[in-house]
Amino acid sequence: MTVDEALISRRSVRAFLPDPVPRATVEEILRVASHAPSGQNTQPWTVYAVDGAVRERLCAAVLARRECRPWPEREYPGQPRDLPEIFRQRRRENGIGLYTLLGIGKGDREAAEAQQRRNYLFFGAPVGLFVFVHKALSIGSWVDTGMFLQSIMMAARARGLDTCPQGAWANFHTVVRAHVGAGEDETLVCGMALGRADNEALVNRFETPRAPLEEFLTFVGEEETPCV
Repeated sequence: MTVDEALISRRSVRAFLPDPVPRATVEEILRVASHAPSGQNTQPWTVYAVDGAVRERLCAAVLARRECRPWPEREYPGQPRDLPEIFRQRRRENGIGLYTLLGIGKGDREAAEAQQRRNYLFFGAPVGLFVFVHKALSIGSWVDTGMFLQSIMMAARARGLDTCPQGAWANFHTVVRAHVGAGEDETLVCGMALGRADNEALVNRFETPRAPLEEFLTFVGEEETPCV
């Protein structure tokens, strides 16, 4: 698989097959991803991987905690309340597209809740990854970690595997931290489901739209002129 193929075929998979992923494969993916760039080579990320019984216990604990309000306060904001309209529109289109495909109508809270709960089962993926950043670090290290996360997803695709980066886990950082042994000086950036996509699942037919190049690119500079 070429880099282009890996980038274009990557998607947020929301239904996985139960096929196990060998730990050696997980380690290989992370070893390759560790070559992602970082400011002054700080490599600010820490990863905790769960599978098997540990994964099952963690999922059960988070789902149980989710039934109790209020939820733990998130350690960093997701999206601002006053989201600019262009981004609000993209978010709206994404949500409507997914829920329409699944037959979840507006106001159907029971069905929406069931779909949201699947986040905390890694959508059935056999392996879950949790990526943390040290609290002493600032936004530059979060940018670095974003490049690391993308590198994980590309390395997974190169091996025929699929992923879903999941910010939803950050809502329950206290439970995750307790189960994986992360320190209080670490911030949970996100979780990530890792496995093989169930291509028969309806939810995996959803394709997120992408803005055309002209919408986000401004080319500043003079056009090349031929030599005379």
